[in-house]
This record gives sequence, structure tokens and C-alpha cells, in this order.
Amino acid sequence: MDTLEKLKILSDAAKYDASCSSSGSSRENTNNGIGNGSMAGICHTWGADGRCISLLKILLSNCCIYDCKYCINRCTNTVKRATFTPKEVADLTINFYKRNYIEGLFLSSAVIKSPDHTMEMLIQSVTILRKEYNFNGYIHCKTIPGCSKELIDKLGNLVDRMSVNIELPSSDSLKLLAPQKEKTGILEPMSYISNNIQSKKMDKSKFKTDFVPAGQTTQLIVGATPESDLKILNLSENLYKKLSLKRVYYSAYVSVNQDTNLPTLEKPPLLRENRLYQADWLLRFYGFEANELLNETHPNFNTLLDPKCDWALRNLDKFPIEINTASYFTLLRIPGIGVISAKKIITARRNFNLDFSMLKKLGVVLKRAQFFITCKGKYYDKVYKMNPSFIETNLLSQERLSLPKPQFKQLSLFDNLLPTKEDKIKCLTGNL
Repeated sequence: MDTLEKLKILSDAAKYDASCSSSGSSRENTNNGIGNGSMAGICHTWGADGRCISLLKILLSNCCIYDCKYCINRCTNTVKRATFTPKEVADLTINFYKRNYIEGLFLSSAVIKSPDHTMEMLIQSVTILRKEYNFNGYIHCKTIPGCSKELIDKLGNLVDRMSVNIELPSSDSLKLLAPQKEKTGILEPMSYISNNIQSKKMDKSKFKTDFVPAGQTTQLIVGATPESDLKILNLSENLYKKLSLKRVYYSAYVSVNQDTNLPTLEKPPLLRENRLYQADWLLRFYGFEANELLNETHPNFNTLLDPKCDWALRNLDKFPIEINTASYFTLLRIPGIGVISAKKIITARRNFNLDFSMLKKLGVVLKRAQFFITCKGKYYDKVYKMNPSFIETNLLSQERLSLPKPQFKQLSLFDNLLPTKEDKIKCLTGNL
């Protein structure tokens, strides 16, 4: 099988992995080197759902020894199989880079023979790129659960970012759909990578190279198992707090196999994925906690309103908020005010008290914020009472108005689905 045929098979097999993002690395080019993995040297291209597509994204192999029921590459499936040699991976990356098709590499793999054997092949691929080709561009590589710590150390000193896919939200789900995997076997390497990153940051003088300078990420499949949004968000919150992960990626379950333990879905739950991404921004940048956004009586996100609007409607006792006196993190809890507009408000009000006309100029989405704020002690226009039904009706009408008018356009993952145009913008920018 020639390299082009392998590329067709292994690039297609990698499309279900969402956890690639090329920002955050500090690796710079060296004399006579190729590429640059620093933030200024990376060009991003983003899909309609926010995923980064600026990397050469391939599997080393799809010849897997595991039989995970949700995976297209499970060993019992009759699909075309292929395996790159480490040299082929390196040559492809360099050739694509020189043609300006890509700015880096995202390399994952099915488990070939054993976790250690697979990791050794991944390390060989990256070593050829770094040592033989002097490639200093961005490389994100998967860690294979169950491999030795020595191999994690070797790979971590060569790449910019590592990820261990947690795949499913609970041990019970792993037993049901991926019985050859264990939760501890996934969390232990994640913890080991996190500890190494922290220890080498604390004493850089002892180490010649950075260990995984762009941090680590993981991916969760949404909708393959019955866990609630609350369960998933609690897991993500713990991963951020305890392991300092850069990102948790959420991937809507795509039905590619037939099995009695798998759900029957007409289409992937993209709206649910979208809501989890929006909530993820609230956890990381807005000061929210998982148990604020959801609870046992409200375990799943509202399909009609974004998580911040939904939270605000359930907590109207905390509103209205006076724009001219509220703290930064209090401002972030107001629907229609994002990180950028909150910072502008803090800066502008040092010189004078703000009114509603000024808020528009600062980037506040007043059509949502108007129900939750006062300026100089006054409500906006005719908004004078905190009536949940009145506010919800107006917010829902805004969501309907934000739907694009029918027209001829390129096919999108969001066609005929519930996420609105505004939803997509929120997911991309994080401004809720």
C-alpha cells in the first residue's frame, strides 16, 4: 500500500478525535531549523463548530487490538487497515509544512500490539521530525493508556502538547462499552503528566527542555452513555482543578457501529455538545462552578437557552446588578456581558458613571443584559420588574430572531439542528 492510500485511510480515521488545539506552546525555532511552535508562528483555521483544523491530523495506525463498541477502528470491524512507518509520518509532515498546508502535527494512534509498542512508534516518528529534520513546529501527540512512565517522559520532552482521552464519563460506562480499558489506567498517566509539567516548571534550571510546554488535554464522548450533563461537568471541573488541564473537549457521539449497548440516534447530539462547550467557558473564565450551573433537580442544560441565561433565570434574586459598582466577576455573571466587555466596563467607569448608551459602545449585548442590570440605579427603558416569564419570553424570542433566514449556503454540521447563529458565535468566542 502506498503512502497516499495510507493517508486517505488514516486521516479519515482520525476525524472523530476532537482534542486538538495548537495554541499555547512556547517552542521557538532554532538556527537552521524548520517551523515555529510559538503562538506567533501558528496559523489557525476553525470549523463551524470551533474545532482547530490547522494541523496535519492523522493516526499512526488504525490496526487496534481493542474492541471498544463505539469506535470505528475496533478490532472486530471490517474496515480498511493501514499503518504508517515513523519515517512516513515525518516525511508527510515536512512535505505538508513546506507546501504551507499546515502549521503542525496532531498524531494519534490505535493500539498496535501493545501500549508500549505503540508509544515507541510514536516517539520514533517525533524523534525523526525533531532530530533529523530539525522541525520545531507544533506537535500534539496522544499518550496511550497503559504505557510505561519512561516512554511518557521521552515523548513529553519532544512534543508541545499531550492528551490522554478519557473517552467516557464513568467507570460503569467504560465497563459497558470499552471493557479492555480501566478508569485508573487513563487517570494515572494524566496525573503523571500533570505532576511532571508542574515540577519542571518550578525548577527550570535542572531541565534542559520543557516538558509538554502547551499542557495536556482530553476528550469526552457525549451521548453514548446515559450520564447527565451535571456528571460530565463535574468531571471536567475536577480535571481542571486537580490536573490543571488546558482543555476538555466534548465530542457528540456519532453512531458508526451497531451494538445492543449503544444508543440509537438519528443524528449526533450537537446541541448538547454546544451547551457543554459554553458551560466549559463559564468554568474556566467566568468564575462559575459546576454545582451552580446544574444540580440534582436540574441535571441537564436547557435546550432553548444558553447556560448563563438559564442560570440567571433560576437565580433572579441575585439581580439586578448595578453596572457602576459591581466587581469584575459579578459583571461576568450578567447575560450579554463577556470577558472583554467586562474589562472595558471596569476601565471606563474609573473616569465616569456609565449609562445604557455607553454600554452598547463597550460591546455589551444590551438586548439580553437589559433585564439583569441597572445604571445609576435605573432600569433600562420599560424594564422595571424582575418577572421570570416576561424575561424568558423575551430571551426566547431573541433566540428565534437570531436564526438565519433560509438561503443557499454551504452544508454545515449545524443544518436543521437547534443551535442558533448566536450559539455558534458564543461557542467560538466564549463571550456569553
